[in-house]
Amino acid sequence: MFSQGSDTIVNQDKKVPLYQKVKDYIIEHIRSGEWETGYQIPSENELTLSLEMSRMTIHRALRELTSDGWLMRVQGAGTFVAEPRPQSAVLSLRSIADEVQSRGSIYTNQLISLEEEKATPYIAGVLELELNAPVFHSVIVHKENGIPIQLEERYVNPQTVPDYLSQSFQDVTPYDYLINVAPLSNAEHTILAIAPDAQQSELLEIKPQTPCLLLRRRTWSEGRTVTYAKLLHPGDRYSLGGSFQG
Repeated sequence: MFSQGSDTIVNQDKKVPLYQKVKDYIIEHIRSGEWETGYQIPSENELTLSLEMSRMTIHRALRELTSDGWLMRVQGAGTFVAEPRPQSAVLSLRSIADEVQSRGSIYTNQLISLEEEKATPYIAGVLELELNAPVFHSVIVHKENGIPIQLEERYVNPQTVPDYLSQSFQDVTPYDYLINVAPLSNAEHTILAIAPDAQQSELLEIKPQTPCLLLRRRTWSEGRTVTYAKLLHPGDRYSLGGSFQG
């Protein structure tokens, strides 16, 4: 379908609509891992030139890929590879502190950072905020008997949880706080197997390239997006069963 060494689409199969060929081209880049979640794809103008297609064809392909969940368009910022759509809805939510204590272990955590930032294009998209709008960002390491078992990076919508930055999170986890302040009405999850980067390895006290489970979670309360969290677990310290403790 595509020419060797070029992004130009070869119109060999005239039975396939051109917009579908553009969609297949973009999906191929996403599935191959070349365009990862959060990656800003070329603009309509750039795709029009590089693929030698009409602007109308490119626009239809991007519109349908957005509707299908492959892409996320952020007003004034561009188009990004979206989070993979949830594969299962069977995961239940529970405080990681409760889970650790239920095993008779001691729960502690280490607050790495807690601050206000400007929403990047991708975070603005997942939290349904304006580009550069204020967003709260926290990074916490959760531990069982002093051993890190989860690295939590969380982005919070200040419009739904205005007092998030005033919490110390020593006596209550972000999950416990959020579930009381903004009662959960909906959640979606995606789970990936990844190798941690250098900073993640250091915070989790594991060797680089140790297999890890990454759970991405987005939650809503009364129709408004509350939080987007990335929960990273060393594979040899955590197991995922019928329910998930976050």
